[in-house]
Amino acid sequence: MIRRLLVSKRLKQVRLLVCDVDGVLTDGGLHYDESGGVVKRFNVRDGLAIRMLQRSGIEVAFLSGGRSGAIEQRARHLDIQHCLVGVGDKLAALQNLLDQLDLGPEQTAFIGDDLNDLTVRPAVGLLVSPANGARGLRRQADLVLHQNGGDGAVRELAELLLHQRGHWQTLNREGWRDTNS
Repeated sequence: MIRRLLVSKRLKQVRLLVCDVDGVLTDGGLHYDESGGVVKRFNVRDGLAIRMLQRSGIEVAFLSGGRSGAIEQRARHLDIQHCLVGVGDKLAALQNLLDQLDLGPEQTAFIGDDLNDLTVRPAVGLLVSPANGARGLRRQADLVLHQNGGDGAVRELAELLLHQRGHWQTLNREGWRDTNS
């Protein structure tokens, strides 16, 4: 019960959601086309969730060690202003972003799926893992979601964030009046 109250309090404070990409916004699989290009599958419901968060005043950023072109394209499609790819040191990159945005760790949530995402722990108030995240990450996460990465995990987290602000109830009642993602 205490942990649930702590997570609820932290959800209310979030002004920035930072998403790892491979294994969070995608299922983590890499598909290669004939020319060697990487094709990634993104979940449209996660995209709509990102739009809803943006409209509610929560900034969303991508932070990924990978670089494929697909990540940048998805970020442009969703009007993500901070798309950090090819990042070797996720903690340093995240701290730099927080400085740029003048935000503190308590205002920041991060969703990742693997052990390299544990490094951001000192810079976030809420560390989140999809259901299929690496065991070590799940053990240290503040919140483990029911959905797998690439299969609605970001949507699940967005619903929790929007619920804490009273926005989710309105969306459920009145629907979404914007372009889909």
